[in-house]
Amino acid sequence: MREVHVNDIKEAVKEAIIEANCVLPREVRVAFQEALKREESPIGREVLTQILENAEIAQKEKMPYCQDTGVDVIFVFLGQDVHVVGGSLEDAINQGVREATEEGYLRASMVWDPVFERKNTKDNTPAIIHYEVVPGDRVKIVVAPKGAGSENTSRLAMLKPADGWEGVKKFILETVKFAGPNACPPFTVGVGIGGNFEYCAYLAKKALLRPVGKRHENPLIAKVEEELLEEINKIGWGPMGFGGTVTAVDVKVEMYPCHIASLPVAVNIQCHANRHAERVV
Repeated sequence: MREVHVNDIKEAVKEAIIEANCVLPREVRVAFQEALKREESPIGREVLTQILENAEIAQKEKMPYCQDTGVDVIFVFLGQDVHVVGGSLEDAINQGVREATEEGYLRASMVWDPVFERKNTKDNTPAIIHYEVVPGDRVKIVVAPKGAGSENTSRLAMLKPADGWEGVKKFILETVKFAGPNACPPFTVGVGIGGNFEYCAYLAKKALLRPVGKRHENPLIAKVEEELLEEINKIGWGPMGFGGTVTAVDVKVEMYPCHIASLPVAVNIQCHANRHAERVV
């Protein structure tokens, strides 16, 4: 059994959040460079050029890539041979969020309660935390700050098994059309199929952690991803919704077994600010 102190967790969360907000992952920048070659619209090409320039400035100046630094969504892959010591794991994660928000000059976007007073918590806590217990004696932390523009256009449906693949595809394409310019394309689209009501949404969110450009290891799912990407780019929203041939740079699909009477589908739209960073403790 390996001991991990909560202070190390807190520092890892803080560093990862600041990095994720200021440094767009390399594979995302490469995807935009490739999109620039494919985009047929002059305005679309100009938008992609500005997106790349913005990413360069953000990294160089250590400033947020987007003013909406989002909800801090944090995935904790906890090794089953780890013993967390020194306090509460969840408190440590939220303290990391608190310090990152202050030290990184990030926008505090969380409000409580969500319906009536909507009073800002002033430090972007609490985070949305997902835990998975995995083999090993390490803690892998992946942070994925998520802005409201794209999150607000995400959707979930409990389809009938008889709807089949055509029904699933129709729902996904309708969701992307609904998102439109409001979700700041070009998108990465996360799709969760199967499980149940809450788990398909988790799958859609988790799918976005896979690097842009990396296909699913299952050939059938990889083929589905390619089909969806082609169909989405026919919609024509283009970069930032000004029209064009690149509405999305990638589609990620995750599937899970489900009940014989169900066909849950969730679509999590990710704007061009596809931010994520990870640390291993």
